[in-house]
Amino acid sequence: MNLRRRYERKQTAAALLFLAPALSVLAAFFVVPVAAAFLMSFTDFDIYGLGDLSTVRFIGFRNYLRILETPLFWKALSNTFYFVVIGAPLSVGVSLVVALMVNARMARFKGLFRTIYFLPVVTSLVAVAIVWRYLYHPAHGLLNHALGWLGIGPVDWLGDPNLAMPAIIFLAVWKNFGYNMLIFIAGLSNIPDDLYEAARMDGASGWRQFVDITLPMLTPTTVFVVMLTLIGYFQLFAEPYVMTQGGPLNATLSVVLMMYEQGFRWWNMGYAAAIAFILFAIILFFTLLQMFIQRRVEA
Repeated sequence: MNLRRRYERKQTAAALLFLAPALSVLAAFFVVPVAAAFLMSFTDFDIYGLGDLSTVRFIGFRNYLRILETPLFWKALSNTFYFVVIGAPLSVGVSLVVALMVNARMARFKGLFRTIYFLPVVTSLVAVAIVWRYLYHPAHGLLNHALGWLGIGPVDWLGDPNLAMPAIIFLAVWKNFGYNMLIFIAGLSNIPDDLYEAARMDGASGWRQFVDITLPMLTPTTVFVVMLTLIGYFQLFAEPYVMTQGGPLNATLSVVLMMYEQGFRWWNMGYAAAIAFILFAIILFFTLLQMFIQRRVEA
């Protein structure tokens, strides 16, 4: 037993030695900054603290209480939930439909279509947002030109508080569905063909095959895709920052955009850090809730 324990200790020490460089980088660029930001959220760290740390004061939960008492935060939170509740299901649904179409037996040029649909994912989000901002232009935008051919007058997509967020959602769905599509295609490729052959022999229609075979077999993949999509959509930032700057009338102000403005425009770093950890708590809650629902469904 002693020899076995010594051998296991040597193996553990060797593994830690090989992992040390990666763990050191992870600690230096992830663990330490996160811990520092968490401590900062309990202080009044601002632009003066950058020059002289002695001006920084510990204020406890005052930043968190101030956030909860700020109407603008609740406006940003409601906008973020609106984006997530509408955009995430649309993105997942479009990804699944396109994956089924590309993965169909009779589909030709599968590789070409996968590449075309995946191109928006690898394109710079800032560049895409700038292009779409011109597509949405009320006077010269391509979208309004198309509506003009149908006899519909120009629409101020990004200037109307009721249309700005749906316009951003449409952009986000177009930009992100290609990544989820590839994950769904990987999940579809793992479904045995024997199940579909048996279903066809029993006279099952295409719809019944989709409901009784495809969806149940794709459940783990779907849960993974939904989780990734929710986490990503809760961090809405680049689209409103480039296209609307949070307007009009704060209709597209997100929690992350508000955090950015507080931290890097007004230099309320402690306040911004508190916003970040409130958003982290919200994302963690929904992630745990989704994992709990998944386990109940599997049980």
